[in-house]
Amino acid sequence: MATDNRVEKEEKDLNEEYSVFLKHLKAEKEESSRFAKTMFFIVIFFCAIVLLLLIASEYKSDIIKTFGENSFATKMLLIFPANIKNKQKVKFTMPFLPRRQNILLCGVDANGSTRDPWTGARTDTIIVLNVDPASKSVNAISIPRDSKVYLPGDFGIQKINSAHAIGGINMTIKTIEQTLGIKIDHYVMVHDNAVEHIVDTLGGIPIYVEKNMYYNDYSGDLHINLSKGLNILSGKNAVGYLRFRKDGLGDIGRTRRQQWFIKGLLEKIQQPQTIAKIPELVQTVSQYVKTDMSIYEISQYASMTKSFDANKIEFATLPGAPNKHGYISYWILDPEKTQEMINRMIYRENFASDKDYNIGIRYSDENSYEADELKNNLENAGFNVNCFGQSKLPHSQFIAHDSSVSADLFNKLKESAPLLNKMQFVYNPDKVFCTSSDITIYIAGE
Repeated sequence: MATDNRVEKEEKDLNEEYSVFLKHLKAEKEESSRFAKTMFFIVIFFCAIVLLLLIASEYKSDIIKTFGENSFATKMLLIFPANIKNKQKVKFTMPFLPRRQNILLCGVDANGSTRDPWTGARTDTIIVLNVDPASKSVNAISIPRDSKVYLPGDFGIQKINSAHAIGGINMTIKTIEQTLGIKIDHYVMVHDNAVEHIVDTLGGIPIYVEKNMYYNDYSGDLHINLSKGLNILSGKNAVGYLRFRKDGLGDIGRTRRQQWFIKGLLEKIQQPQTIAKIPELVQTVSQYVKTDMSIYEISQYASMTKSFDANKIEFATLPGAPNKHGYISYWILDPEKTQEMINRMIYRENFASDKDYNIGIRYSDENSYEADELKNNLENAGFNVNCFGQSKLPHSQFIAHDSSVSADLFNKLKESAPLLNKMQFVYNPDKVFCTSSDITIYIAGE
């Protein structure tokens, strides 16, 4: 009996000590959380100031027009960059990043909570951005949300967009690292509300909608009503455009629309009119965007966007095929093509090739003149056009099917054919229209 009493007393003391430990741990966690939130606001504010000053030096007339010639804001914006410019030219440098960085960009849907918009939310958008400081270039790989993967731990086979809902951003990162064999250096999470507010603040994003899009989900409060053609998307319509998947392409079609949207958004942000809207953008970002990047890292990326050419982003989508298991639809990744894509887009293994590339050209009916001109330009430059014909196409694109087709080759082709200058660069090993071509160029009637 005495032994039992002693054991009970020891257990009671242990529980009390553990309870005190938990209280201290909770207090430290709350303090850390408050500190992290404070630092995040500082990071975003600092990033905005840096971006503002970098842009200001090149858009003097726009600043004067926006804020007035003798206003305090005009004087501060123009005097400070002028002092910097007199000392040295501002350049994009990353002394702390001698290597390329993989940044995970995730877009999450609504979870029904107004206090915590992140916990339990699924990732409708998953993109790995490979940023190369040396060449100031970005490769972007979209990961379809329905990709069939193994989640770390005992969660087994799931769609990859479930990783965040189950284990947050850490599980999402681990899942991607284990699936693709890469290292994620940083992450940026964007809520649907951020997209809506940012687009409205910028005054809308011009997007060519490739088809009529109508869909209503009353339980999820999602209503899409877009007509085919060039649209200036409002914030709410932009969210609908990014989330629409009720067509033959399903999630793959949505992934491509996300890529087109990113290109349009970057072009809009780089306009000088954005200067006057930075305060509103900062407020939105601080509330609906999360990242683990430091102040210095964010400032360097802000510096990069100042002179960044959105047309030089190389886009790709993890290759695979749709598959249905009962009522569940999956995107089954192709192991060999996926590895080839990782080597090409993440590790930048661009092997020099002396091969004569075959080029296919597909064009909309109203672009027959441009297509003939492009064909003549390429053939006069010594390239072989082995596929030529009409197709119904949503967007103009330059699609590389061979992994050796590099950005340097793309730039060389631009010199011979200026029509390519505004085209989106896509790497896709799958060949649809021109099955014997190494490159397919789509000329759409946008």
